[in-house]
Amino acid sequence: MKRTGIFGGSFNPIHCGHIALAKEILRQTELDEVWLMVSPQNPLKEENELLDDSLRYQLAQKALEGVEGIEASDYEFHLPTPSYTWTTLQRIQQDYPDREFTLLIGGDNWERFQRWYHWKDILRNYNVVVYPREGQAGTIHADLLPVSSTEVRERVSKGESIEGLVPAVIIDDVKRLYAR
Repeated sequence: MKRTGIFGGSFNPIHCGHIALAKEILRQTELDEVWLMVSPQNPLKEENELLDDSLRYQLAQKALEGVEGIEASDYEFHLPTPSYTWTTLQRIQQDYPDREFTLLIGGDNWERFQRWYHWKDILRNYNVVVYPREGQAGTIHADLLPVSSTEVRERVSKGESIEGLVPAVIIDDVKRLYAR
């Protein structure tokens, strides 16, 4: 049975920190692969400057080309919104019965996990790996890269360099798509 980690996020846009973290999770766990689940909408966040779903997914796909064990997924695009993790996990388990799914979440989300829809069911039925976020611990150790999607968008809007923040293969796309 293949062990797959589900790393959800808006990836608005995907950046080098996302990829480095997914690689580190693969290294420290017994997972065979990590799916970066591009989310159409996080029910705990307000919608803000979210680039079109398909464009965020395409950027993630392009950024992950040739990256072993990590792939972009648009699975949640085909589910009702808002997308709740419990619903996603239940549906994806039905669609991929040959996989064992593990939820990957940041320490910030872990701190408010009890607000999540069916959080007790998630804990009863799935493994959860918590990765550190600024100011929060995780169940694995990972050095945090000082980059965020918000910073990338702000730098693009100011005409500043994003070299080293996003994979080189998507720099031009990110500049074009996020320029205001």
